Amino acid sequence: MRALTDGRRSDTPDELWILQHSPVFTLGQAGRSEYVLSPGDIPVLNSDRGGQVTYHGPGQTVFYILHDLKRARIGVRRLVEHMEQAIIDLLSRAGLRAARLAGAPGVYVNGKKICALGLRVRNGCSYHGLALNVDLDLEPFSRIEPCGMRGLEVTSLQQLGVDWTVSDAERFLIPILAAQLGFSPDAILEFAGDFSAQGLPLNPIGQRGARRLEPGTIQ
Repeated sequence: MRALTDGRRSDTPDELWILQHSPVFTLGQAGRSEYVLSPGDIPVLNSDRGGQVTYHGPGQTVFYILHDLKRARIGVRRLVEHMEQAIIDLLSRAGLRAARLAGAPGVYVNGKKICALGLRVRNGCSYHGLALNVDLDLEPFSRIEPCGMRGLEVTSLQQLGVDWTVSDAERFLIPILAAQLGFSPDAILEFAGDFSAQGLPLNPIGQRGARRLEPGTIQ
């Protein structure tokens, strides 16, 4: 992500990368280790995104948003609003009433966090993105103070009675998020497989979009 962002030109297409991570805790740039309570056998990795600590694992869909904010003439606050609204609209489709929480980016249902956001902007372009809890095991969140918020509870679509698979959630979210961001549907890259020490996927699948990726090339 960073390499693509650093090498962007004014005509480089925007992209969405869609994937699931192997179990991992990630600490943002300002992340404080005191919010990692008892990680056990789950690795803790530093990340150059904003925010504090969160958990990623199977059953959670991650959308990385590589977006030229200068070209789109929006700031990071507007990007966050677009991301949150896409999730709110998606959850409305599932019959859930979701909301923002002032001062705590992300999306919440009944005060419980269901979608985390974390971004980095370099040279006017964003990377990293959002993580939506679909049907993952929520136990690892008890080993941290999610997003650095003591006592914050998390939830998932499955816990809320929505019988969607990760593939269902991704299929429904892609057009909603693409419309919010003004992306072409061809700007989608889907990934699966093993992950590098930086938490990036090594084996892309379902490739489509501006770039053709070969296994092992995402660094």
